[in-house]
Amino acid sequence: MPVNPPLKLPQRYAPEPTRRKSSAPCRSVDILPPSYFSPQVAVTLDRIFNAWIAGYTGGTDPRVVPLALLEWWVKLAWSPGTHARLTEKAARKMVRFALYAAQSLVQPENTPPAIEPLPQDQRFRYPGWQKWPYNLFSQSFLLTQQWWANATTGVPALSGNQKAVVTFVTRQLLDLFSPSNFPFTNPEVSEAILNEGGLNLVRGQKNFWEDWMRLLQGGKPPGSENFRPGEQVAITPGKVVFRNHLVELIQYAPATASVYPEPVLIVPAWIMKYYILDLSPHNSLVSYLVQQGHSVFILSWRNPTSEDRDLGMDDYLHKGVMAAFDAVTQICSGQPIHGVGYCLGGTLLAIAAAAMGRAGDRRLKTLTLLAAQTDFSEAGELMLFVNETQVSFLESMMWDRGVLDSRQMSGAFQLLRSNDLIWSRMVRDYLLGRRQPLSDMMAWNEDQTRMPYRMHSEYLRKLFLNNDLAAGRYQVSGRPVAISDIHAPIFAVGTETDHVAPWLSVYKICLLASNQQVSFLLTSGGHNAGIISEPGHPHRHYRITSLPKQRIYTDPESWQRQTPPVQGSWWPAWQHWLARRSGDQVAPPDCGAPKAGFPPICDAPGSYVHQM
Repeated sequence: MPVNPPLKLPQRYAPEPTRRKSSAPCRSVDILPPSYFSPQVAVTLDRIFNAWIAGYTGGTDPRVVPLALLEWWVKLAWSPGTHARLTEKAARKMVRFALYAAQSLVQPENTPPAIEPLPQDQRFRYPGWQKWPYNLFSQSFLLTQQWWANATTGVPALSGNQKAVVTFVTRQLLDLFSPSNFPFTNPEVSEAILNEGGLNLVRGQKNFWEDWMRLLQGGKPPGSENFRPGEQVAITPGKVVFRNHLVELIQYAPATASVYPEPVLIVPAWIMKYYILDLSPHNSLVSYLVQQGHSVFILSWRNPTSEDRDLGMDDYLHKGVMAAFDAVTQICSGQPIHGVGYCLGGTLLAIAAAAMGRAGDRRLKTLTLLAAQTDFSEAGELMLFVNETQVSFLESMMWDRGVLDSRQMSGAFQLLRSNDLIWSRMVRDYLLGRRQPLSDMMAWNEDQTRMPYRMHSEYLRKLFLNNDLAAGRYQVSGRPVAISDIHAPIFAVGTETDHVAPWLSVYKICLLASNQQVSFLLTSGGHNAGIISEPGHPHRHYRITSLPKQRIYTDPESWQRQTPPVQGSWWPAWQHWLARRSGDQVAPPDCGAPKAGFPPICDAPGSYVHQM
């Protein structure tokens, strides 16, 4: 029987002591077949797998929360002092609750609460929550919520992002089990059941099925037919005077006999339709500017499809903002332009302004940023959805689909304010059976858009993750730009309860543009309602300060304390700021410039706003 010879390994695998020393070079021979998994193939398979998982998780990486909770648990277990402190706090809260419960049985009307809800928490404002046993439900929940806030934020050595994730997840779970969400622990719902014989639950069930069928069919909520662009909203008269694959440029008809010579160009965010700034006639920012004697232009972004997957930030800059600057300059005979950017559009306009300043382009007269960030180091709870792990996972989903569906982004925004946007609405619509009539802003909020894969990936990585713009690393045409390159006076607006662009983040423009005059205004309201704050709107106030060049920096908290509030809308203050930086009024410009290649194409609001 033949004996197999011993297997000879290639020289590189031989143990070091047995290698023969030779001056001749050694050639290794691989006995294995060639690999089928190149790095490119492996990455592609990873993306396919992650995209498949994302279809079941709504684009959220399922690893983020378990890993954060595990790190929190391990570091809490490794901190005996913190563990003892939290145990003591739990015992003290139990004693406080027991004393409150006993006293409320004896003197239910005169017993002070053991804990007050936060000012923004409206769940327990109904008078029935002061009665037994509902007062016990609310007080025990609030004490538990406070303890968990201490437990998630007070663990040492826990990274800032992980701490924020744990706090966020804990708050979502607590909000889910709030006594206000259940019919027999919510006094308002219980009273409605008794008074109406349960008819409120019948109406709520009907509302639920309407919403469920609408979600499955991709339809719009009831009442949106009353707010169609071009019919009830976005009706300020105007013409589309320029169109390319990415944008339509709308020029609005003058409403006064004379106008300021410098036109106003508005760059809205492309995450939603442009007409948030041209809603109903009474609260249209566009209409207000036109009535004050300004020539107004606005960009209407195209709603991208999977075929637009390779559109990037440079495309949005050059084919959007810079193309609009070129068109407005020719239509208005070379007049300098008041640039206005809202939200993400403001960030892009700031990039364009920095690139123009670097190139010596003096077409920008002033720069106004509405709830727009230029430094993303303090971007708030939205950063929970923007870390390396989550962005990589989201990129896999966008790579597969070509776009980020609007439902993923709107779902993230709703979670940031789940109390107001999810649970309170469910209690009102499904338990009380009281459907809130749709407003123009609510209808606009349901008219959502998509975002191309490449653009959104670049936006998340370059701006959110790496903060390239604030650090002077963001490149335009192969060269970095910086906010300090902007040469025009700046008017920046933040909103007090903004959960998309927190005002503390918006305020950082005062630090980045210290070589320019910056007027900073902080108004009441949130990301949308704070900006749409027309004159006559009740319960509005704002703070404003004009900061000179090369001033001593004031931190935002000190600035807020030192700046007194002014009652009313902030729109007139901004319009006066624009007027002081504009020339004497002249005859209105013609609509479009046919000789320069910009004839009127169609009536406003154009065609892109109707794309689904």
